Amino acid sequence: MTETTKTPAPDAAPTPPAPRGLIPLPATAARALVLAGGIATTASAYLAWTWTDQFPGDLTINGYPGGLQWLTFTAGVLTTLFALASYGVRGLGWLLPARNNAPLTLSALGGFTVTWFTVIAISVELGGIVNLEPGGWIAAIASLLPVIGAFALPQERTGTDGTKEALKAYVAKPDRIPAAQATAPWIQRAIITVVTIIGLGVFTYGIDTEYGELFIGYLFVVVFAMWAAHTAGLLDRFSALVAANRSLTLAMGFAAAIAFPFTQTDDHYANIGVNILIFGTVALGLNIVVGLAGLLDLGYVAFLGVGAYTAALVSGSEFSTISGVHLPFWASALTGAAASLVFGVLIGAPTLRLRGDYLAIVTLGFGEIFRIAVNNMDGQSGPDVTNGPNGIPSIPDLNLFGFNLGQPHDIGGITLGRFANYYLLMVLIMAIVVLVYTRAADSRIGRSWIAIREDETAATAMGINGFRVKLVAFALGASLAGLAGTVSAHVTYSVVPTPYQFAGSTPPNSAFLLAAVVLGGMGTVAGPLLGAALLYLLPEKLVFLQEKSLLAFGIALILLMRFRPEGIIANRRRQLEFHETGQLDVPKQTTLTDEPAVTKAGA
Repeated sequence: MTETTKTPAPDAAPTPPAPRGLIPLPATAARALVLAGGIATTASAYLAWTWTDQFPGDLTINGYPGGLQWLTFTAGVLTTLFALASYGVRGLGWLLPARNNAPLTLSALGGFTVTWFTVIAISVELGGIVNLEPGGWIAAIASLLPVIGAFALPQERTGTDGTKEALKAYVAKPDRIPAAQATAPWIQRAIITVVTIIGLGVFTYGIDTEYGELFIGYLFVVVFAMWAAHTAGLLDRFSALVAANRSLTLAMGFAAAIAFPFTQTDDHYANIGVNILIFGTVALGLNIVVGLAGLLDLGYVAFLGVGAYTAALVSGSEFSTISGVHLPFWASALTGAAASLVFGVLIGAPTLRLRGDYLAIVTLGFGEIFRIAVNNMDGQSGPDVTNGPNGIPSIPDLNLFGFNLGQPHDIGGITLGRFANYYLLMVLIMAIVVLVYTRAADSRIGRSWIAIREDETAATAMGINGFRVKLVAFALGASLAGLAGTVSAHVTYSVVPTPYQFAGSTPPNSAFLLAAVVLGGMGTVAGPLLGAALLYLLPEKLVFLQEKSLLAFGIALILLMRFRPEGIIANRRRQLEFHETGQLDVPKQTTLTDEPAVTKAGA
């Protein structure tokens, strides 16, 4: 009789803990709470939040949102749409390509932030919470519900990680975004067109905000909405569409820029737009020097001043020291650009053999020398060229092909004022600058700039003439700044030495331009334009920041270096440098051992 022994089965592997949320709620209830909270937040915008119209925006009306209530309404709609997409509602699946919960969390936080900011502002400005109507309390509670539901949704990383990592998981983009299905070319063009129209509407709303509280709320909603779109994978998919339709995207961008003044009823906002384009053009020129060639220039605003003073001297102003000279705009623009180019070569030729901090100190000195020099060229402390501190006033408006830019004109029943005319001129100049920038960046000289930026010693060893390449970058960037300066002189009617300094409370100054490039994203086209728009709009809309602009810029740069060192609009190369990407093509680093190597002869 044979006995058989049974081997006991090995213990089963422990089951990993199921994903759970930070707040102990069933996933079904949490998702329903997000949806219900989004709907309630949207509906609460139709209630009266305060009893008096002393708070800006008139939030006293039942049945119609006003002021900041529209922003709460928008955030509530976004939260509702993301919640419905998470349920798999047909036609909304494109909103969540990654099928993650981070967009729900961020859109809910956007609604919560703008609603509670409004409630707190009402209480502070009107003297207490007694000024809140029941609608204000309902809105505050309703905006809290989707936040609670979003943090109760399960996250894959919260099973074993700590609380800090769990919180990161709620606002982080997944490592892999599923590729989009192939779509017809006309659908891609339609998507780009719709996004351009939405972008124009969002920008127009922001620039038209009439008081600081509304602009702060606008920033809250835009930041959280863009963050949600990023974590959902929508921005990645749109970037792929842009890459496949670059020409159309560029054309739509300029079409939106041209359409902007036709959406305005107040020429003041066109003035803001033309100044943003002027400073954005100068920042784009600085981006060649800093972003592509890697040269830290702290006196770049001086080239803007050279172009402005050159245009003022040949503009026909009665206060110009060159009497009887009145060049047409195309000639004065070329003269200003050429003068800045010459100054760029004269300053760059003896100094560009320096590197790093030493070059930065020399350029800072050049910027200060320019400001002091034009301040002293008044006929007493120096030659009579710039009228010293008084500058050159009464610069006449431009006249192009019989079209006086200083006079309002009716186009299609819409009146374009003086600043709108100059805005359209700057759009044309911006198109030329973008064309020059992109062609130069993609050329052989542009590749040489990037090589110099990454490692000048290695680039020189490979045969690149580092001095010549850097001098070309310096001269080209200076000429673009001078070109923008020629328009700036006519827009402001006068040129004085005060703005052309390293740092100041109002733009332009070198610190402002450098911050615009770093904040927006070095090495990109859209980055400096976005940086210039933000840095110009924030002090313009938030009056309390005008005297503390340098402090605000410093805090913004510190936060940027900590959380997004590559800038808001990241260059792909720099993004790979600053973040772990999990690429498989990076060779594994191995350490040599003490074992003798086996050679072919001894094998």
